[in-house]
Amino acid sequence: MATFGTLSDRLTETFRNLRTKGKLTPADVDGTVREIRRALLDADVALPVVKEFTAKVRERALGDEVNRALNPAQQVVQIVNEELIAILGGEQRRLQFAKNPPTVIMLAGLQGSGKTTFAGKLARQLEKDGHTPLLIAADLQRPNAVNQLQVVAERAGAAIYAPEPGNGIGDPVRVAREGVEVARRQQHDVVIIDTAGRLGVDAELMKQAADIRKATDPDEVLFVIDAMIGQDAVNTAKAFQDGVDFTGVVLSKLDGDARGGAALSVASVTGRPIIFASTGEGLDDLEAFHPDRMASRILDLGDILTLIEQAQQAFDEEEAMKMAEKLATETFTLEDFLDQMQQMKKMGSMKKMLGMLPGMGSMKDQLENFDEREIDRTEAIIRSMTPGERRNPKVLNGSRRLRIARGSGMTVTDVNQLVQRFDQAAKMMKTVARGGVPNIPGMGPIPGAGRPGASAKRGKQQKAKGSRSGNPAKRAAENAGIAAAPVTPTGSGFGLGGGAKGGPSEADLAELQKLLGKG
Repeated sequence: MATFGTLSDRLTETFRNLRTKGKLTPADVDGTVREIRRALLDADVALPVVKEFTAKVRERALGDEVNRALNPAQQVVQIVNEELIAILGGEQRRLQFAKNPPTVIMLAGLQGSGKTTFAGKLARQLEKDGHTPLLIAADLQRPNAVNQLQVVAERAGAAIYAPEPGNGIGDPVRVAREGVEVARRQQHDVVIIDTAGRLGVDAELMKQAADIRKATDPDEVLFVIDAMIGQDAVNTAKAFQDGVDFTGVVLSKLDGDARGGAALSVASVTGRPIIFASTGEGLDDLEAFHPDRMASRILDLGDILTLIEQAQQAFDEEEAMKMAEKLATETFTLEDFLDQMQQMKKMGSMKKMLGMLPGMGSMKDQLENFDEREIDRTEAIIRSMTPGERRNPKVLNGSRRLRIARGSGMTVTDVNQLVQRFDQAAKMMKTVARGGVPNIPGMGPIPGAGRPGASAKRGKQQKAKGSRSGNPAKRAAENAGIAAAPVTPTGSGFGLGGGAKGGPSEADLAELQKLLGKG
């Protein structure tokens, strides 16, 4: 996640130095805690939170749980991870819905924090979950705020109540109260009230927000805070807590490149949980906040669970079964290849998905250079083919490839490369469908994969391997040499050998780029 990139780099480097030590001394622990403190302060984490965090880490790192551990360095990483989860709120907290609809959700925060955009994102997510939200335009202060919410509501496919034009005209408290009544009459089960913000905390803003809360009695008051705001995040959160109070926090603009560490302090300082994280400008760029997963991302340990959830949402189970059948019967075509690529596009940004893999923090430059438009170019080439050519690429002679290149705005070389990539992908998928071990270009065969019993067979073969010399002394020396020879792991990537960094290599990423588009 871009906002916490610098903090992630600093912490990862600190732990990398720890892993070279077989046993940790008090001096090693003090040095590590000192580096963690500097990293957190540089990331704008509030000083009281830093002091409490580092004190707990130091106390636990010098305790018996580390001294008795087989790998003290890994134990320290686990301690930091657990304490990081604690300052992020501990456990995930979901929205609380009212027993008797409508559930009223009020949004509060400074101007520019992203309240209006979040209102649309939340409405979109609630629509997907089967709810019928109603957006209420109670921000009548900011110029064109009502118009912006109308546009956002239309994009999200949600209803909106906006009786006043805004721009300083109208009573926001009356609009909010009447909006809740409209929602009740029209049987909307969720109401989202977009309130006004200011450039800074002031008495007028607090009074208006408090009056709206009193008039509507909301079930949830969500404080939307810009993750890039810096140290003012804590002061602003405290001011809103004292003036209005809130039940949960929403972190917006987590895709920015600011230090953003102050946002980590909000849950710890206010005692209120972070419920949502906004990770982009699109209406679908909203994630439920999981403290444990966010801590894993910051420590470059990946976020596989979120990746799996996104895949489950994007991929249709019935379509997946059809695809598996096609792979098993070797009828996988370019049309199917195109369908799979479109399913991947539904999951969102490839960069974001790759960033959720463990160890990808060390490959930021390669991720930044990853060209996602290659998927669109590949799609253009396939769509320029006739249905017969997509089903049987072997008929693509020179003149056909030239026609396809002209129709897609690409070159014949691009068409040739696509056909080669498809052949590689089809072979790989057929191997997997038959229960074999896929030999991924640039990565080698996947260890531990394949048919049941394959590992055991390889183990027996390796066990039987040895010198067959008739001279006992020579045979013993040769067998000792075999036993002492270092075992070189095959492949790389995703924690399966290939170096100490534990992430995909540059070659792996390049091959993935080739499979998706032009390398």
